[in-house]
Amino acid sequence: MIPCKIKGKQDMNNIAYLDCFSGVSGDMLLGALLDIGLPLKELRDIVDSLGLHGVDIAAKEESRHNISGTRFHVNINKKRQPPRDLDAIRTLIQKGKISDSVKQKSMAAFELMAEAEAAIHGCTRESVHFHEVGAADSIIDVVGTIYGFERLKLSPVFSSPLPLGTGFVDTMHGTIPVPSPATIAILKDIPVTGSGLHAEMVTPTGALLLKILCNGFGRIPPMVIKKTGYGVGKRDLKDRPNLLRIIIGKDATDKKTETVALVETNIDDCSPEVLGFLMERLFDAGALDVSFCHIGMKKNRPGILLQVIANPHDKDMLTDIIFRETGTLGIRFSYKFRKVIKRKSKIIASPWGSLAVKETINDDGSTSIFPEYDACHTIAITQDVPLMEIYTWVQSQNRHLQQSPCTDRHSDGRK
Repeated sequence: MIPCKIKGKQDMNNIAYLDCFSGVSGDMLLGALLDIGLPLKELRDIVDSLGLHGVDIAAKEESRHNISGTRFHVNINKKRQPPRDLDAIRTLIQKGKISDSVKQKSMAAFELMAEAEAAIHGCTRESVHFHEVGAADSIIDVVGTIYGFERLKLSPVFSSPLPLGTGFVDTMHGTIPVPSPATIAILKDIPVTGSGLHAEMVTPTGALLLKILCNGFGRIPPMVIKKTGYGVGKRDLKDRPNLLRIIIGKDATDKKTETVALVETNIDDCSPEVLGFLMERLFDAGALDVSFCHIGMKKNRPGILLQVIANPHDKDMLTDIIFRETGTLGIRFSYKFRKVIKRKSKIIASPWGSLAVKETINDDGSTSIFPEYDACHTIAITQDVPLMEIYTWVQSQNRHLQQSPCTDRHSDGRK
């Protein structure tokens, strides 16, 4: 699973996983949400509140390869749909009877598209005039999908890697390759794979919504499945059902297990002083752990394996520090699970005065304390006490923590 930075407050009781085996589009996402219980009447009220003219929405049951789902459709009077820029779309969204968070995420989606289009066409994002994505159906897809995820309390949201098609598609800008340049730009940092199909599998609107809504991409997370729905796509595909599957479940992870990034590189041309400075920089930047290990490298050179454990959202920043400080030509990274024991800092009274220690809380509720090196080091220096004497005293205090009144019994078993 490739994590993204978590967006907004999470409700860990309603995990959503998007199984995009046939790609993703805005209408497929809304169809899947309607299939698992989003009321069509509520969605119609949201659409009416936007002030779009000449549009109506509908949903019906259809099947692909004998698997049934919900097909969402927007009926549009295209003669009444002008091209829209970012300000025009912002005005429409602000009219909507939707929460501030839905408005903010919807605008974030269109701002992301504006930035992608501006980079492609060499203009400012304010001057971009949307055509396909600025059309009424795409506005409904974006606002309706974001509203649906909030309405059904689906968070966090994860997705499978996205299968991309090939070929060409006709647009208002002319004939462009599939995936479109805008889609490719939006999919930066998202895992994709080739589908082998001559078709547009991931639309710009679908890419936008996954970029805004998803917390991670990869395999299905640990969950107890409660509900499954299918959003039906427009076409019939020969080699697979053209469906988007949404799986809703309850979190089944161990609460003490977390995902971390492991960043590592082999170094054979740095002095010990540079490596020591690098460790300081990495810890200052938020690394959870930094370690060096002696290794043998090519041409019989002794080297150092640098390993950094970090929060996933700090990976890029720490990678930049390693490149800058070491000059290494390549860095590996992967995502690992780690299990940790709950801990906190604590001040206790000691023969040398107040002393900071680490306290851990075990599964059975019992606690243990461990020496905090910096605090022990300060006492050892200022009071001229052997460091090991302080360590031994701290560790001896665990015997007192493990004693309680209920364990004080007579030999015959009476309290």
